Amino acid sequence: MAAPGKKDYYETLGVSKTATADEIKRAYRKLTRKYHPDANPGDTESESRFKEINEANDVLSDSAKRARYDQFGFVGEAPPQGAEGFGGDFFGFGDIFENFFGGVSGSRGANPNAPRRGSDLEMTMRVTLETAYRGATREVEIPREENCPHCDGSGAEPGSKVTTCAACGGKGQVERVANTPFGRMVQVVPCTACGGRGKIIETPCSKCRGAKRVRKNRKLEVKIPPGVDAGTRLRISGEGEAGMNGGPAGDLYILLDVAADTRFQRDGADLHIRVDIEIPQAVLGASVSIPTLDGNEKLDVPAGTQPGSILRIKNRGMPRLRGSGNGDLHIHVRVNVPKNLSARGKQLIAELASEMRVDIADNKGIFDRIKDKFSG
Repeated sequence: MAAPGKKDYYETLGVSKTATADEIKRAYRKLTRKYHPDANPGDTESESRFKEINEANDVLSDSAKRARYDQFGFVGEAPPQGAEGFGGDFFGFGDIFENFFGGVSGSRGANPNAPRRGSDLEMTMRVTLETAYRGATREVEIPREENCPHCDGSGAEPGSKVTTCAACGGKGQVERVANTPFGRMVQVVPCTACGGRGKIIETPCSKCRGAKRVRKNRKLEVKIPPGVDAGTRLRISGEGEAGMNGGPAGDLYILLDVAADTRFQRDGADLHIRVDIEIPQAVLGASVSIPTLDGNEKLDVPAGTQPGSILRIKNRGMPRLRGSGNGDLHIHVRVNVPKNLSARGKQLIAELASEMRVDIADNKGIFDRIKDKFSG
């Protein structure tokens, strides 16, 4: 919990202080969807909450800002109370030991104005088996951070003055010297004059409020190649979140989920389907119509085909995503046994049983047996 008057960014996003970057990103996306002004028109409380969420994410998603926040409890113009001297005025014994044994005394962090690559984004897309077979182009809409078009990502109102911080010389850090029980020590800390940015912005941008970036929904066309399977990740270079200080944008990853099909079962590049045939077709052979993802196709069923037999049509399976050609279509044969035969049909089956010398059940009713007795 943050001290009175200070903001607890972890509490704002609903994550723990040990949360990973991915956990912070997921929490941020969930909350922005819930409190976005477009989803809550006219709701001033949601708008205020949305701004707090963005502020918390701006700090916790930036490793340098998060480190300063975790150490000092702030990322701004003034350090927290008790951070100016030794023994409560500079740093505590924990900081002394960290500097002495951790080897960070006098170390310098990254240039705050150096170009930084934007974060990668990932989304899931569900497609049908037929789409996975043929390939397609789909339009997606993704929320992402982009450079503010009003200030062109500078964070300053156009026409306003941006100067190099005189206190740190644009480094975003300053050295502080303290006499400790272990000797004279130098600690490198964020510059309080510029908040660690290395620049002094006279007038922050009226659109992004100095954050340099704004959140927008962007529509993209995604090409789905033939042969994709569940778990396939498509990478779209440069369509992630915008970089900082002129750095490159991150990438967008599309994680594909292929829906189950009512007719076909997939096994890699092969497809499987169950097909029913009638007893005469199984016994004497036949040409039957089989559904494929390219339409119906004729299949020759050999005479004497047994129930459970597996027939195959080559190259009628799925395209191989990393290779050439297609897999095969495997047809699992089921033989229908008729339940409601006509009298003529029963007679023919009985004759077949007699020809094959196969015993069958006596299905005559009691009146038929009485009739046979008196007529005999």
